[in-house]
Amino acid sequence: MADNDSIDNTSDIVYHVPVLFEEVLEGLDIKKEGVYVDCTFGGGGHSRGIIDRLGEKGKLVAFDQDADAVKNIPADERVLFVPQNFRYIQRFLRLYKIGPVDGVLADLGVSSHQFDEGERGFSIRFDGPLDMRMDQRETLTAASIIANYSEGKLHLLFEQFGEVSNSKTLAKHIVEARKQTQVQTILQFKAMIAPVVKGNPNKYLAQVFQALRIEVNGEMEVLKEMLLQLNEVVKVGGRVAIITFHSLEDRLVKQFFKNGSFKEEVDDNPFVQTIKEQKWRLVNKKPITATDKELKVNKRSRSAKLRVAEKL
Repeated sequence: MADNDSIDNTSDIVYHVPVLFEEVLEGLDIKKEGVYVDCTFGGGGHSRGIIDRLGEKGKLVAFDQDADAVKNIPADERVLFVPQNFRYIQRFLRLYKIGPVDGVLADLGVSSHQFDEGERGFSIRFDGPLDMRMDQRETLTAASIIANYSEGKLHLLFEQFGEVSNSKTLAKHIVEARKQTQVQTILQFKAMIAPVVKGNPNKYLAQVFQALRIEVNGEMEVLKEMLLQLNEVVKVGGRVAIITFHSLEDRLVKQFFKNGSFKEEVDDNPFVQTIKEQKWRLVNKKPITATDKELKVNKRSRSAKLRVAEKL
């Protein structure tokens, strides 16, 4: 997921600068008559790049649960937009009778547009409701987590999803502070936790907000569900390109493409020979990161890692 630094939007056109744009398109190795899925349509930047490389019979299926993304759908009969979370990728491809596809893209970052909309509650830079829902149809918000989660659950959340250095102290402080006051806005929350902020305040708050956002949107479970469906969704020779923004996501993607599961590989019993079926080939041994040129124009790309794999 992206951090809380974002590009400056000067017009509606700059809804979102697609990260690793050329690298994604090269990795997908787009066929003119192919069928592709963009799991995270957002501002449509990557999608437009795919469409430009498709022929008349090519097709793009775009998923996005954020209602704002609808505004960016191009008027192109080759595009099918699905206003749902990409955890349902296989269900909707079956619904529309779309067989195994040639490629799947998932950019797991929060869009610049979402960070720049204060009322969405994603950014530490603005005041607004402490919300953080990607899908406004869902009920769990960051404010309800702060109000209702136990100290132990908060500790685990901040430790695992935000790698917050004093996550135990933070959790204890929140539980004590909420006895005196309820938080509904970003400014109220920042004021609540101010006494326990450690180190660089912006970095600390970004980690805390990241943890809350991942929990609100169930992002780790959603990613796991989507990855497990790829074996059925992608045809042999098809490509998958996934952009991650923190180590938890990247580790899941790396493990899945290497082992077909989310468990760390362990040494086999030397007395038992097992042949493991390899289902994916990494196109790049190491994750692809942004060039110096891209970093200069889009700070958001600094933590992005792209892994591309081909179905065997």
